[in-house]
Amino acid sequence: MPTIKRALLSCSDKTGLQAFAKTLASLGVELVASGGTAEFLAGEGLTVRTVEEFAGIREQLDGRVKTLHPKIHAGILARRDDPAHVKAVGAQGLIDLVVVNVYPFEAVVREPSHSMADALEQIDIGGVALLRAAAKNHGGVAVVCRPDQYAAVGEALRQGRGSLPDTLTRELAAAAFALTSAYDTAIAGYLAGSDGAAGAAEPPERVHLSLRRQQVLRYGENPHQPGAWYVPDTRSVWGLGTLTQLQGKELSYNNLLDGDAALRCLLDLTDPACAIVKHASLCGLAAAADLGAAYSQAYACDPESAFGGIVGVNRPVDRALAEQLAETFLEVILAPAVEPAAQARLGKKPNLRVLTVDWPARHPGGWELRQVLGGWLGQGPDTATVLPADARVATKRAPSAAERTELGFAWLAAKHARSNAVVITRGRATVGIGQGQPSRVGAVRAAVTLAGDRARGAVAASDGFFPFPDGLDALAKAGVTAVAQPGGSRRDAEVIAAADAAGMAMLLTEQRHFRH
Repeated sequence: MPTIKRALLSCSDKTGLQAFAKTLASLGVELVASGGTAEFLAGEGLTVRTVEEFAGIREQLDGRVKTLHPKIHAGILARRDDPAHVKAVGAQGLIDLVVVNVYPFEAVVREPSHSMADALEQIDIGGVALLRAAAKNHGGVAVVCRPDQYAAVGEALRQGRGSLPDTLTRELAAAAFALTSAYDTAIAGYLAGSDGAAGAAEPPERVHLSLRRQQVLRYGENPHQPGAWYVPDTRSVWGLGTLTQLQGKELSYNNLLDGDAALRCLLDLTDPACAIVKHASLCGLAAAADLGAAYSQAYACDPESAFGGIVGVNRPVDRALAEQLAETFLEVILAPAVEPAAQARLGKKPNLRVLTVDWPARHPGGWELRQVLGGWLGQGPDTATVLPADARVATKRAPSAAERTELGFAWLAAKHARSNAVVITRGRATVGIGQGQPSRVGAVRAAVTLAGDRARGAVAASDGFFPFPDGLDALAKAGVTAVAQPGGSRRDAEVIAAADAAGMAMLLTEQRHFRH
């Protein structure tokens, strides 16, 4: 149980420091502080010794070297149960409490306008060394690394009459090592460029993750699973990281998964567009001259599945659209903004979550990671958003200009449906979606069944090749006139022959869009 007689304070963030230092002083703790921290405490009327006075040194290199001194680190690292250590340092040299928060590296590099010089200047050397030293010797030294720990430590000191329980000093040590680990990881990731755009010929040898908790969620995918949401420390916040909840129940894990699916889809569309998602699966997508039409067409694709889903739009929600949205039960609405009149209308449904995000001009890229049992998978983003201009006409009949335009929309929609995916569209709106099927023909059957008569005169896109002609036969029988698909099957010739026999046009993209 360390007894606190002398504290070393070096804090870039002065939040709550005044009250905590006064608590220490009231318990008879001697205060030693560096640079600006000493000036701050003195300005608050506290008696404080400077690091220079305590260690008999002068700050060097504009303050870069001030606490990196043997006397300071010996005072922290001396084992209290080793008489030789205590004798070597002397009672007047022991430091029992280290209060440090490191330079705000993460905050600086999140600023889009920062330079490399700015980032390097915010790499704390002395502060990290002090935290690690104190945490290592937590049997005799306490370490405080965050302002939110001040109240608990101060209360424990009052109750312990100047001493802290071993359980608390161990918890504080663990927190300090967690902080320095995350701090170093953030720096390593930044310098390695892991926040930059992916696309290099070779995947990075190491990927450094530094995440901070954005929000504790109601639960995970199911109520018996705890859940939380994390965002990167070192990347400029974008996408869901900019989310503001205007109203509604607390966000859930599944809400964010669905929101991510909708946002990814909408970022590929420039015209007014609406994406409806349920259980991370696309239930409707449409682009139109205005959002009202886009929502109506997206909803019409599969009204049954849209019930209880989330609606994402890429333009501000106005009062007219809010009236449409209020007609059905939805879990979430996601948009760049919500006009006041629309917010007032949606506010009549208090459980409906209404979310806004800062809409990025484009997907910023970056290496995408997914956790699997025992490891992680990494890949570059799927940035292909349009039907390849050089897509090869494989059939005797080429698609008309109108069909080719529609195939482009269908191809984009297939990219955002779950593989295996087959999507039927007309008028830049999905009318049939088959997805998540283990067989290609199963996806076709699901899409055709959902489309019904709407498939007649429509086009279709498949995220992967047709392994057999049966899928083409089913599309032709439903009335689909043109198809886009990657090609590459051993039976391409048979599939193309089936399309020719039905008078269909077919484009081979030589590119696929699996989304698992």
